[in-house]
Amino acid sequence: MHLSRSRIAIVVLIVAVAVTISSCTFGRLLKYNYSGVDDYKIFPERPLRASTEPWRFPEDFDTGLVPERITFDGRVDVSLDNLLAENDTLAFLVIKNDVLVAERYYNGHDRAARSLSFSMAKSFTSILIGCAIRDGLIGDVRDPVSRYVPELADAGFDRVTIEHLMQMTAGVRYKESDSLLRKHPYWYYADNLEERLLRLKLKREPGTKWEYSSGENMLLALILKRVLAPRTITDYTQDKLWSPLGAEYDAAWSVDRLPDGIEKTYCCLSARARDFAKIGRLYMHSGDWNGRQLVPADWVRRSTEVDTSNGSADFYQYQWWIMNPGSGAFWAGGHLGQYIYVDPRRDLIIVRLGTSRGDISLMKWREFFPVLAQEIQARSRFQQRPRDPSPSSE
Repeated sequence: MHLSRSRIAIVVLIVAVAVTISSCTFGRLLKYNYSGVDDYKIFPERPLRASTEPWRFPEDFDTGLVPERITFDGRVDVSLDNLLAENDTLAFLVIKNDVLVAERYYNGHDRAARSLSFSMAKSFTSILIGCAIRDGLIGDVRDPVSRYVPELADAGFDRVTIEHLMQMTAGVRYKESDSLLRKHPYWYYADNLEERLLRLKLKREPGTKWEYSSGENMLLALILKRVLAPRTITDYTQDKLWSPLGAEYDAAWSVDRLPDGIEKTYCCLSARARDFAKIGRLYMHSGDWNGRQLVPADWVRRSTEVDTSNGSADFYQYQWWIMNPGSGAFWAGGHLGQYIYVDPRRDLIIVRLGTSRGDISLMKWREFFPVLAQEIQARSRFQQRPRDPSPSSE
């Protein structure tokens, strides 16, 4: 078929526009739309390698500690399996007294399936910041951001400390919203995060109000990138967490671009449920891993205890969520229902991964874990009771 020059020009223009759109941030947003747990497949990544000496939880799935049925949120005596499966759960693990007592997978997921962490990654970033301070790479949480990112001094970041970022009280102009009119979805698909970070401004005086902000977490990533160079955040994660924890599986940090990009520490570490559980175990034991102090105990304490000074919230500290004040429990969470729940007083860890929260709201999931924890603890106490002596035959 013969095409005129004008028609050829139109076809070339259409192809050029299509290629341009598909390669830009807006084009990727149109193509992929809302985020999903398999998005690690569409992003560049830096790999984390499984440990050469993997550590595994002892297993005992016959303890009877995890109830078959549960009463929760108006659901009376319902099947726990059905509740989890019907609300888009992929993985569900329970570790009690350092023993894996439940390991269940749903909706086509299995033990070897990788899943994106989403904002659980913020808690992992907190661990790396604590390690960097211990290693002398970062001076102190009271250091101003501009000490490590001097380009931001003129934007007022000489008044923003690392602790402000950790507690999300920095007052950065960044709206956590999936609306196309906001930064957040564009940053998710962007390939120039450092450039975007260097354009951030403040909207309020630091240390006056808590507001959840992935932008503030990414400033922590930029600080880590600067102090670790020429090594990467992935290299540091491998050395400080993945290898010493005895990770059973390979994992990866998603990055905005290769080779010189930055890890997306606010959303995007992809791994398996068993290895996510080890992060919970590490913090269960105050940063100690089988006799080796991987994270300073004081850092774990400061990360997970209530401190409302300087505008901080009583439910959020150094990138970790705090359960009911006084309970001692805390959790890492991701926006599609990724959770690592840690209850040191009950020696209990629960991991739940999902493709969404289902019809259970964030606040209701927050209620679910203590309800289940209380039931597990009650069963544990019952098992520990001494049995009554057998009736005498006399």
